[in-house]
Amino acid sequence: MGLRNWYDATVLPRIIRLGCSSPEIAELRRQVVPLARGAVLEMGCGGGFNQPLYDSAQVTSMAGIDPNGALLAAAREKAAERGWQVDLREGVGEAIPFPDESFDTVVCTYTLCSVDDTARVLAEMRRVLKPGGRLLYLEHGKAPDPGPQRWQRRIEPVWKRMMGNCHLAREVGGAIARAGFTLKPVGQEYFKGAPRWAGWMEWGVAVKAG
Repeated sequence: MGLRNWYDATVLPRIIRLGCSSPEIAELRRQVVPLARGAVLEMGCGGGFNQPLYDSAQVTSMAGIDPNGALLAAAREKAAERGWQVDLREGVGEAIPFPDESFDTVVCTYTLCSVDDTARVLAEMRRVLKPGGRLLYLEHGKAPDPGPQRWQRRIEPVWKRMMGNCHLAREVGGAIARAGFTLKPVGQEYFKGAPRWAGWMEWGVAVKAG
């Protein structure tokens, strides 16, 4: 196993678990995840960070994908502990391994930052949603102010190498709208627990248009 593979398999999952499981991040998740209804697909489900937040009375089935095998194993363990029947698969957002119009809800939290092709992933999420289906999103991305934007551009080349392809300066709401969704934003703010270049958050509901 090379150094890169070792880092991705052992160190990176620990960093992600630490960053994504903080109480402050969990509070933002609580504004999005409990809105899931019906047949649900979770993008980047590895780690199982969202599992405790779903309303089991409203969710009829649960599926998910994640490219990181170590994080996916942790998500499966958490589901087993809860007695959940879930379909969690190793895969990428650019090629979601489920048929057209399979889901009522897609949940995407802190995932769009690290995919290779944002437009393709959004198109895939739209494809697997039923007509009128909803994308629930919580993402960090491009700051609205010039100062933090400059720092994002400077830091991003090193940051994405160390953080599993995580990009700092990707547009969130605009990219979702261009993909054929009608946005219903819930919140936007600089996260108080992070520097402004890493802390611009957007979350809300996006309805499949057309």
